[in-house]
Amino acid sequence: MGKLIKNHWARLIVLTAALYQVMASLEGFFWPKIFFDFLTKNLDGAVKPFPVLQIMNLVLGLTGLAWEWPLAPIVKMLPGLHRSMEARLVVYPLSALAAVLMYQSTNAALYYIVGVVVYFWAYSEGETVCAEPWTVPKRGGARPGKV
Repeated sequence: MGKLIKNHWARLIVLTAALYQVMASLEGFFWPKIFFDFLTKNLDGAVKPFPVLQIMNLVLGLTGLAWEWPLAPIVKMLPGLHRSMEARLVVYPLSALAAVLMYQSTNAALYYIVGVVVYFWAYSEGETVCAEPWTVPKRGGARPGKV
């Protein structure tokens, strides 16, 4: 059996969260609603009359999609950003915070939190993101006991 590559698993979770966030922000343009409107009406200005929170969620969701499903020209242009797990551990909690404020995207916030936990697990075990997207790390030489 193989070893679980946690950063690939986290990438799939965050891709799901980002896609959900994009779809929820598009829905939020038509039916604007703050998640915490049952507590206070002070946050309603973030979604109507001008859709600030929806635009923020759309931009953060598209950023997450572009980061986790990278196109080859983008990876070649910004290889350090593509391989940085530390940057992901900073940006994705902010994406989760924006997502939890809008009613339609609270599930995306939960997915982001799970993805960040898995990315942190991968980071703490010393995993690295490969330079070429969707590849597995290469083994370091011959296996012991094998000729």
